[in-house]
Parts: sequence; C-alpha cells; structure tokens
Amino acid sequence: MTKIYPSVILLAMGIKDSFGQLKDLKKMRDQAMALQRELAAEKVEVEEDGVKVVITGDQQIQTIEIEGEKKEKLVEVLNKAIKKSQEIAARKLQEMGGSLGSLLGK
Repeated sequence: MTKIYPSVILLAMGIKDSFGQLKDLKKMRDQAMALQRELAAEKVEVEEDGVKVVITGDQQIQTIEIEGEKKEKLVEVLNKAIKKSQEIAARKLQEMGGSLGSLLGK
C-alpha cells in the first residue's frame, strides 16, 4: 500500500486552488473585455449652444464641433488628457491595495 503524506495532499490542493483562481481570473478578464467592447460601441451625443460633443461609453471623444466646425486637435488633446487621468487613477487604486495579489487573497 502506498503511503500518502499530508504535505503531498496539501501541495495538490494548493495547485488545484491555484488553477481554480486562474480560471476565475480568466473569466473575470473575459467579462471585463466584453464590457469594454460594449462600452466602446455606445455613443453619447450632447449638443448645446452651438457646441456638439460625441463620446463613447469608454470615455473616448469622437468629435467636437463648435458652431459646425470640427475641432480635431482639441479631440486629440482631450483624449490624451483622459488617458493620463485614467493612468493616475489606476496607479492610485493599485497603491490602495487593488493589485492582483489582493484579488487572489494573498
């Protein structure tokens, strides 16, 4: 009869738990990517006092028109500013413990 040591069982359980966590993480990643695609497809249009802005649900400005004139450079600069602000927010969240390790309970 083969003797199974408790440490071997615990190691096997740990591997199984790790695979389960990886599977859960992949599922969450897939859901996040699907949501991102859905948001990118949504468009919000606001027009007021001769100014028209079209922006996607994932916060990318598509067009800005002021009294019928498109402002492409303004769109470019605003999208850069939005991206930088999102990077700052992501960094702050990570500093607060929103890192991958905390998601896995480590």
